[in-house]
Amino acid sequence: MVLCLNAGDGRDFQAPGVPPRSTAAVEWRLRHSLIRPAPLQLHPQFLAAVKACLPVLPGVMAFGAISGVAMIAAGMPTYLALLMSVLVYAGNAQLAALQLLTSGSPIAIAILAALVINLRFSIYSLSMVPHLAAAGPRWRPLLSYLLTDNGYAVTLRGYEKPLGAADKVWFYFGCSAAIWVAWQIGTVLGVLLGARIPASWHLEFSIVLTFLGIVVPTIRDRAVAAACAAGITAVLAWPLPLRLGLLIAAAAGIVAGMLTESMLEGKRR
Repeated sequence: MVLCLNAGDGRDFQAPGVPPRSTAAVEWRLRHSLIRPAPLQLHPQFLAAVKACLPVLPGVMAFGAISGVAMIAAGMPTYLALLMSVLVYAGNAQLAALQLLTSGSPIAIAILAALVINLRFSIYSLSMVPHLAAAGPRWRPLLSYLLTDNGYAVTLRGYEKPLGAADKVWFYFGCSAAIWVAWQIGTVLGVLLGARIPASWHLEFSIVLTFLGIVVPTIRDRAVAAACAAGITAVLAWPLPLRLGLLIAAAAGIVAGMLTESMLEGKRR
């Protein structure tokens, strides 16, 4: 916007019947009436996504701490551990690759294992394409880098509400950014504290809690409840002899499905 100020007494800016003002008064009035840029504000959907992610952030931080501790325990320098956390940013794949490298496996095998573990993100990406089309090609590398299991699940749950194309992008970005920050904070704590974190804290259990926080809100029918109960029970009962864990998991799935169905029937009535 271009403003042309009259060098005279300012009468060009006066309304009819209003006494003329000095040039200084007119300039002061213009300077204080110009539109100022609004203060930096985050998009409402960005904030809504951060709020939706709050239940999973403690588990993400604990998982990041586990990764940091593992990298330091493997003899990795602090700077390299922090760099790997930012550049790789793939929790399960990081731990698997790290385990292979410390056991003496070739680097190519470690990279291949990480790629195989992360193949699920190809499926995630394909399902997100229609929702993030408004982001444009310039932002897609960043959005791809930020994709996580937690962010994907929470974002899809947020998309159950009617959102515009731009709102969907901001929601995804807010959720993914919150998880990225939580992961990096956890990794830094793990790297700096290292072995000083007591084993009695059992941080590894936070991985289970993180995914429970994702799955539980999605339980809406008998099939989902049965699958969740069976899967969780199978993991917890894996150490039992004679593969009894599988039988117990099947029983847990059946019971969970029946209970969920009865609860849903009660709500419908």
